[in-house]
Amino acid sequence: MLDTIIDVIASIFMILGCLMSLAAGIGMLRFPDLLSRMHAATKPQVLGLFLLLAALGLELRSWVIVPVLALAWIVQLLTAPVSAHMVGRAGYRTRHLKRETLLTDELATVVAAAAARERKENGEDTESNRADFID
Repeated sequence: MLDTIIDVIASIFMILGCLMSLAAGIGMLRFPDLLSRMHAATKPQVLGLFLLLAALGLELRSWVIVPVLALAWIVQLLTAPVSAHMVGRAGYRTRHLKRETLLTDELATVVAAAAARERKENGEDTESNRADFID
């Protein structure tokens, strides 16, 4: 009886984990800009992986595998936000996002100041260059 309950719970976790991963994949294809796609790639994917790893742990019925599964999830949990941050930052700097979808652009002044500092260091500080970085 207990084995049947564990199998049902593991099946539910697998189905939900697969649906979360599917939602992440669909979001990557359907969302309009980089920042939305970045959100779709990280949020549901981490929860989907957790559900799949929990299902695997339940199905194997061994406490020996739990630390390995927990380590895999923790590594994913730590690296997904960092990689998303770096992708978002690179996308912002290379203008691979739709600025009209942003509610608040808190990074514009920081990027403009960094670009001006870089131009000044390279001896390219002209008014025409300044206008290129401020939208």
